[in-house]
Formats: sequence, structure tokens, C-alpha cells
Amino acid sequence: MNGRETLESIREINLSYIMLAQRLLREDRAIGMFRLGLSAQLADLLSGLTLAQVVKLASSDNLLCAFRFNDHTMLSALVQPAKNADIAPTHAAILLAGQPAEQFA
Repeated sequence: MNGRETLESIREINLSYIMLAQRLLREDRAIGMFRLGLSAQLADLLSGLTLAQVVKLASSDNLLCAFRFNDHTMLSALVQPAKNADIAPTHAAILLAGQPAEQFA
């Protein structure tokens, strides 16, 4: 994959992420904010973007979404085979709930 293809992939991911975020926030704002790790201020901003703003924002050369599992111990615990695999989604939700919501810098 060359640099141009990489940038196009980033832009596609950005567009998909913004559209998903808007859909989650429209369906259930509180759950959407939790799943995305967003503050109310960022949720308001994302929800209110026009189509032109979404396209402009998505065209960034940088990924707009972030990998939320940035702690080795946390990620390792989630990917290891568990005796109680049926509680893995609950475990992930508990771990994510402990992380702060994203704020404007």
C-alpha cells in the first residue's frame, strides 16, 4: 500500500467513524456518548455537523478516532481466553467506564 492509498483509507475510516458517531448519538445520546467515550460538548458538536462539515472533517490526513484500549494490561485481559466468555462484553464496558470522556483541549 502506498502513501496515497493509506491517506485514502484514513479518509474513508474518518467518514465512516463520523457517520457512525452521529447515528449512535441520534439513536441514544447517553449510550452513544459512552460507547464513543465523548463528553457532552463533543457529542453536541458531532451531532450538529452539516454534511459539508462532515465531508471536510473526514478529509483530514489524521485519524479522527482513537484506540481506547491504550493500557497493555487492560487490552491483554480482554483478548485472553476467558473461562466466562459470556461476561467479556460486560468486562470491557466496565474497563471503558473507568476512562475519562474526551474533552476539547
